[in-house]
Amino acid sequence: MEEIDRLIVSLLARDGRMSFTDLARRAGLSVSATHQRVRRLERRGVITGYAAVINAGDVGLPLTAFVSIKPFDPAAPDDAPQRLAHLRAIEACHSVAGEESYILKVRVATPADLEDLLQEIRAAAGVSTRTTIVLSTPYENRPPGLGQWGDESGEGGGGRNGPAGLD
Repeated sequence: MEEIDRLIVSLLARDGRMSFTDLARRAGLSVSATHQRVRRLERRGVITGYAAVINAGDVGLPLTAFVSIKPFDPAAPDDAPQRLAHLRAIEACHSVAGEESYILKVRVATPADLEDLLQEIRAAAGVSTRTTIVLSTPYENRPPGLGQWGDESGEGGGGRNGPAGLD
């Protein structure tokens, strides 16, 4: 991927609602060239969508936990993600190396809801679980580190929120 495309992706990852005018200015391109690049990145599957980032606590889901799962029977088919896809409280499912097969990120309203969800996970996928409850989240949903760019004048340096010019 070209450096200018990396910059566009990084800027959109930080603010998916950035106008093409602002994006073009920050990228040093014309609006039409920026629009073409964004559409090409979408067609290639580099940009897969745009979404609102919500405050889970404000929508009634203040409890976040990570649930590690491993099959009761190691010889059983590895289909836990498909068996659990219907559980909307599971925000993410990551295949991992180590003792467990997957780590799930879940969000629920109460400890009782977490207990119910754990029972559903065990029953649906035939797995054992190990749960870690999140106490606080200093940060999440950070855009990926796609490279080091300087500010718009071309001079480097990093800021509190990332590379200069992207803060």
